[in-house]
Amino acid sequence: MNATDPKADLRFYQQNARDALLWKLEGLSEYDVRRPLTPTGTNLLGLVKHAAGVELGYLGDTFGRPSGEELPWLADTAGTNADMWATADESREQIVGLYRRAWAHADATVDALALDTVGTVPWWPRSRNEVTLHHAVVRVIADTHRHAGHADILRELLDGAVGMNEGNDALPPGDPQWWENYRNRLERAAREADAGT
Repeated sequence: MNATDPKADLRFYQQNARDALLWKLEGLSEYDVRRPLTPTGTNLLGLVKHAAGVELGYLGDTFGRPSGEELPWLADTAGTNADMWATADESREQIVGLYRRAWAHADATVDALALDTVGTVPWWPRSRNEVTLHHAVVRVIADTHRHAGHADILRELLDGAVGMNEGNDALPPGDPQWWENYRNRLERAAREADAGT
């Protein structure tokens, strides 16, 4: 990070979230990266697909810099939440490749424009659809980190793997028995609190 370059700070935190999101796919089967793990269908590859569209929209189209990427899941005729899951015909490689191209396009927008440049978000109401590039970048960073957190939880549910990135699980040390005891302690505290209400 560079204290004299706000764009460098923004790029650092955005890339950190991007890398974390993709890392959550590593080593998993096609089924596991696609399978819905919550009642609302949240899945790992869908999060990546969604993040690609967010970057291309907020850090491309909003500033008059369309990417040329075809995103049929964002068309008016697409089904609800079509950007939140991968069809059987959409390969992991296609979606990851799209996401990496979205990064490059978004980064080029940040490099090319001043942070106070005003853009227009096409899908927002006209009364409040103008944003600065700074606002759009912060919005995208927040969205990507939110979904990286979702991905972290999904991955833990799948195979127990946790962490911010390879080599940094961001957890206190503990063997499996320690974690089981810890979880059991939390469960007891939750039950005791519920019994006391």
